[in-house]
Amino acid sequence: MENRKKVAFYTLGCKLNFSETSTIARSFNDEGFDRVDFEDVADIYVINTCSVTENADKQFKQVVKKAMKLNDKAFVAAVGCYAQLKPEELASVDGVDLVLGATEKFKITDYINDLSKNDMGEVHSCEIAEADFYVGSYSIGDRTRAFLKVQDGCDYKCTYCTIPLARGISRSDALENVLKNAKEISAQNIREIVLTGVNIGDYGKGEFGNKKHEHTFLDLVQALDKVEGIERLRISSIEPNLLKNETIEFVSKSRTFVPHFHIPLQSGSNDILKLMKRRYLREVYTDRVSKIREVMPHACIGVDVIVGFPGETDEHFLETYHFLNDLDISYLHVFTYSERDNTEAVGMEGVVPSNVRAKRSKMLRGLSVKKRRAFYESQLGTNRTVLFEAENKEGYIHGFTENYVKVKTPWNPELVNTLQEINLTKIDEDGSVRMEFLNKLAEV
Repeated sequence: MENRKKVAFYTLGCKLNFSETSTIARSFNDEGFDRVDFEDVADIYVINTCSVTENADKQFKQVVKKAMKLNDKAFVAAVGCYAQLKPEELASVDGVDLVLGATEKFKITDYINDLSKNDMGEVHSCEIAEADFYVGSYSIGDRTRAFLKVQDGCDYKCTYCTIPLARGISRSDALENVLKNAKEISAQNIREIVLTGVNIGDYGKGEFGNKKHEHTFLDLVQALDKVEGIERLRISSIEPNLLKNETIEFVSKSRTFVPHFHIPLQSGSNDILKLMKRRYLREVYTDRVSKIREVMPHACIGVDVIVGFPGETDEHFLETYHFLNDLDISYLHVFTYSERDNTEAVGMEGVVPSNVRAKRSKMLRGLSVKKRRAFYESQLGTNRTVLFEAENKEGYIHGFTENYVKVKTPWNPELVNTLQEINLTKIDEDGSVRMEFLNKLAEV
């Protein structure tokens, strides 16, 4: 057993990347490797990259440096979105030995025969048009919830986005396969499954880019709700034009789906939405929020928004700010626009200076703090169910309620990965919520 090679993983970016890293890690396990933490000395370091923000590019170089510090003879492989978009760039980073694109990453163990260091990273990446098959993935063993991939790729042509270039066309897992994966996850005592993909509302397009929908997203949600053993299902990010009223109504009455939606807006100005080539106007967004509030007043609603897109004037930005301020939402994920090669937006006029982008970003982050606080205050005094995480943070255990309120209570290892009935009592200085157990047995 002493001769078994050790492999470590680092994931940049989204929940979808986490699910895929987990699947890639299992393939190493099948080949006789032992997985260790990234902070440990390993023979191979695999970095799953992201292309969404400029920051992710810089982070990649830092992660490679970290791996080299731990073991300067280790073999370093880069996979994922950035590896597909800029393979040569990654291959030239000091210490990188192998770069695999969108279709090759799931066959990584086939490429690792010789673990000696290369002077220059070896590149295997496909033309993105070849990424037309589907590889199912889910993460397990990393945390108290699992990320289950149901869809990949995107057919939308948003002018700022590189994801269709990095992941190819929209394609989905077969319904029976999603259900099989969900059953495998629930059999491992995981309480919550988060559905992930690039554009999950587009679920149902066939494996080889067949544009006919075999099933709809609503079919998927209804089928998953019937799987025995799953206690919680959470929808990750879903486009407002694809989040149908029928789905919202179903979630409101569902056995397992929780009242939490994350819906990208990107801009509260119709002028900017048109420049971005988004497939809706802000009125559609207002309708979705109103529908959720009508059937689930206690639901948590998160919003993605981009600031500093080319052509965004002060008036456009204030339109977005006031739109969000007036909307009954719970928190924001704020992205500062960054130029990406081979996107339409790169050539657009009206470039917003970086100091203005930073200022707008700061204003919206401030608004997010205010919105989250107001949402948490609206939940005080209510009874909820919390799923506790595995980490001891300064003597406290944290968890999330079904409607995504972050709670804390003094550390008790017996609470890890358990669902507990609680009452939300007060907001702590750190922004999380204190609680009382409704079931006194939980206070062992």
